Amino acid sequence: MGGAGKTTLARKVYTSSTVKQHFEAASWVTVSQKFKGIDLLKDIMKQIMGGGDESVAKMNEYEVGKEIHDFLLQKRYLLVLDDVWETDTWDQINKRVKAFPDASNGSRVLLTTRKGDAANHVQMPTYVHHLRKLDEENSWELFSCKALPSYKRPAIRDVDEFEKLGRKLAKKCDGLPLALAVLGGYLSKNLNAETWSNILSDWPSTKNGQMMRDLLARSYEDLPNHYLRACFLYLAAYPEDYIISVSCLIELWIAESLVPHTPKHILEETARNYVTELAQRSLVQVVDRSRAHGWIERIRIHDILHDWCIEEARQDGFLDTIDNKTTAGASSSSSDNLMSYRFYFQTLSDHILHVMPNVRSLLDFGLSSASLPKLRFLRVLCIENSILKDISSVIGGCIHLRLLRMRRCGRMRLPSSIGKLLYLQTIDLDGNSQVTKSLWDIPSLRHVYLGDGFSLPSSVRQHRKELQTCVLDFTAGTFFRCHDMVIFLGQMNQLTTFSLSMHPNIPAEVLNIFANMPHLVDISLSQFDVLDKLPTEFPQSLRCLVLYATSIKQDPMPILEKLPCLVELVLSGYKGQTMCCSSQGFPRLRELRLVSFSRSGGWRKGNAKALPPDTLAVGQDQQAPRGVAAPSVPRSPEADLYASDF
Repeated sequence: MGGAGKTTLARKVYTSSTVKQHFEAASWVTVSQKFKGIDLLKDIMKQIMGGGDESVAKMNEYEVGKEIHDFLLQKRYLLVLDDVWETDTWDQINKRVKAFPDASNGSRVLLTTRKGDAANHVQMPTYVHHLRKLDEENSWELFSCKALPSYKRPAIRDVDEFEKLGRKLAKKCDGLPLALAVLGGYLSKNLNAETWSNILSDWPSTKNGQMMRDLLARSYEDLPNHYLRACFLYLAAYPEDYIISVSCLIELWIAESLVPHTPKHILEETARNYVTELAQRSLVQVVDRSRAHGWIERIRIHDILHDWCIEEARQDGFLDTIDNKTTAGASSSSSDNLMSYRFYFQTLSDHILHVMPNVRSLLDFGLSSASLPKLRFLRVLCIENSILKDISSVIGGCIHLRLLRMRRCGRMRLPSSIGKLLYLQTIDLDGNSQVTKSLWDIPSLRHVYLGDGFSLPSSVRQHRKELQTCVLDFTAGTFFRCHDMVIFLGQMNQLTTFSLSMHPNIPAEVLNIFANMPHLVDISLSQFDVLDKLPTEFPQSLRCLVLYATSIKQDPMPILEKLPCLVELVLSGYKGQTMCCSSQGFPRLRELRLVSFSRSGGWRKGNAKALPPDTLAVGQDQQAPRGVAAPSVPRSPEADLYASDF
């Protein structure tokens, strides 16, 4: 049964410290119903061996399998294949070459599946653990932590009555964790005894599958407004089991006008509140949170909820999924009276595109090669892993375009007419795309992600309040002088997030631009050559600073410790003997990572030395093993300080 907790249990095992210490290499991949063996192997290779997307992308299935086999041959490894549907999955990923050696050294392959024959089909000694439903007490424990969390209990007048009703409701869920979590999340927003009693008396006498549908429909209808309901249905646009970047999702929501303007809140803040609301209701699962901000960074949606979203979105004419068996605008599952203008493509052909000229949104995460017709009403174009023909001639005519995201889509050259896209809010292109300087004339830009191939204008529009995010990754000197770049960046005084990665090195003058950026919250710089010293002033709002350099000559701590909001600091390149900060410094720091700290390229093995209570000093003469926590600063007892030699 879906929602029984298979993935949760496997994840608990995979992330446990005991398991991590036992295995020398570990990888987790989600298989799902539609998968390609080569894609799974490449994902596994990147997890266990590292390597960039470009180098791995050029390898064929045999090469990838051989590399994995040779790497794992002398290692004790753990491979998790989550959500396996087909009995021949193991055969498919080993058909070219036996990628995973059986060296009788304690290596393990762990599968989660709804189908017993899929588990038994693997040609190796196998133990099948049949997951049992939760017993009555464990059901109540899960339900109560969702419906009656400890922080809410003091404010509830008749807790005993809610507990009595809650135990009966938990029993009705028949030990199914997903049902308990969704119902608990719904009831936590409805702390009314009459509501709880009505649900209990109206409980459907149906099997688990229909019970889940009823619970999901109830929770969906209970969402506070139609904006949030639309944001939830939008998750149907993602592939099954996809790990969703919240920042990318929010940019899509805003481009689709699914987030309303709220007094005293920018759109991104309102959208993050929406994500939190969905997580509290257990409608999405939190994958991880930002260390610096505490907000949710990545999510996923359970496949049962994902299927429900797809069906509901189609019936409402909100979004449709197109494959070889359906025709755009005429899917058999769409309402007869509603025409969908948003499409998520499982497959894409020129024929399908040409019969849907009025489409507003196109999203896909793995297309084959195709050409786009003129789509004058297009507002969102989000494409990954595809080669699109004639893209330059099409984009300039999409005058309503608000989001353009093209990742791993080959080399593109966007026309100068892109400057006429006056509604464009987000542009996200990888390093192979050519973008003219007219891009910077667009007044509505909020988020810019660019690699090599962009040109600089003579100036940025003064007092631009929209541009919040600027992420640049390129080779220095390709299209402009570094001095011109420093002047250009210095005019972006409304940014909240700035990331710059440059090869071979970022000019040291870049550090001077931050004096004119009072709103910056996140800074990432990689990498400098030699930094004599850091500037005396950084934005006081800064929460996360990542700084890589070949050599930092002066102790940076006396400057950085004065940042009142700094939570996360990643630093590389300091060559001095010691680092010192006062007991009054770093009032909010929670994580410090020192990368390649010593001249020898890493920490020496041994035990960390005790330090005086009023200072934190880390130097090459001290001995600390990888990952050992350094003493915490007295003003920040919750701080987690890490030393690493990546």
